[in-house]
Amino acid sequence: MRDTTLVTGGAGDIGRALARRFLASGHRVALLDRDGSALERAARDLASDDRLACISADVTDSASIIEAVAKAEAAFGPIGILVNNAGGVIAPTLASTDEAAWLADLDLNLSGAWRCVRAVQDGMIARQKGVVINISSANATGIYGYPAYSAAKAGLEHFTRFLAVELGRYGVRANAIAPGSVRTQAWNDRVAQDPEILERVKRWYPLGEVCEPDDVAGVAAFLTTRDARMITGAVIALDGGLTVGSTTMAREFCGAEF
Repeated sequence: MRDTTLVTGGAGDIGRALARRFLASGHRVALLDRDGSALERAARDLASDDRLACISADVTDSASIIEAVAKAEAAFGPIGILVNNAGGVIAPTLASTDEAAWLADLDLNLSGAWRCVRAVQDGMIARQKGVVINISSANATGIYGYPAYSAAKAGLEHFTRFLAVELGRYGVRANAIAPGSVRTQAWNDRVAQDPEILERVKRWYPLGEVCEPDDVAGVAAFLTTRDARMITGAVIALDGGLTVGSTTMAREFCGAEF
């Protein structure tokens, strides 16, 4: 039996894709989410066996996370892999960001990951092994709106490096995955209002495509394997080349076709 894997934000499209991938690899999976009804839908969608546990928990509440980790370990044993996937956005611009929105985005997208690491790190240290995967964003390095979310993701990437350095001697690896746009249900409202929005977004990506949830899950799964045993402190861009450069912009600057 593989390691027990804990996935936060488990009720969303990426969370469910992560669960499918880890279950298919033989892992026991504990999905955490603060939306109880969405968590129930995720459980029905996954239709898995007794290797899946869906636990209601809120990463912005330390007591909730400690309790959820205890439930997961009671069901499946020690947590060997933590995927900090919970996240969300509130205000799209600096002008629209008040103090409450700023603090809420930081709490959910950065402090939440810290709380989850704190809840599992002692066990990983004691066992001299463990993997932490933080789901970041292309927003950590580029300006694509949502300033508080972006600042939180930049902090999450630096936190990942701290984990890699400080916990490496205990056999714990920490890496981050930084997707660009991911085709999830979060786009549904915008697509309903503007059916061509995703096609226009694709123009900014050198590969001409946006991520699917399975793309994120595939990289996460790889990072837990022996093939990735020497990868730690890395931020893996999963953005179709967005943060490298834009052919649309390059054409405007140099007047040539690509």
